[in-house]
Amino acid sequence: MGKMTIKRSQSGFTLIEIMVVVAIIAILGAAVVPRIINNPGKARVIKAKQDIGTMASALELYKLDNFNFPSTDQGLISLVEKPAGDPEPANWQDGGYVKQLKKDPWGRDYLYVSPGEGGDFDIISLGSDGAEGGEGEAADISNWSE
Repeated sequence: MGKMTIKRSQSGFTLIEIMVVVAIIAILGAAVVPRIINNPGKARVIKAKQDIGTMASALELYKLDNFNFPSTDQGLISLVEKPAGDPEPANWQDGGYVKQLKKDPWGRDYLYVSPGEGGDFDIISLGSDGAEGGEGEAADISNWSE
């Protein structure tokens, strides 16, 4: 009988390929991180806008299931826990619409106002100063602001 030669094929990445990927990640990190670190106020504003967008989307889903937005009194907690009161949610989704409510980047609760009767809603962060109005990082941020 003849000798059989078995060829082993190796798959994976070479050390050079891994080093190239790490170098690319390091270059991207070096370009992005200083911008965020040097502008923490802008990063907080962006985070607040993202949080508000997430809650606004969850409220739209809430309305699709329940035919109305939660009232101002029912508040944003209606996205986490089934609310009591009027308007009573007809088809509240078990498990809620978000896992938990977040605080704004300055550690305060987001404000929620709903005029009722199928109208729109406002989700507001009062910005860095915690007061209505303001400019720059102290400006109010809402689902209506750009």
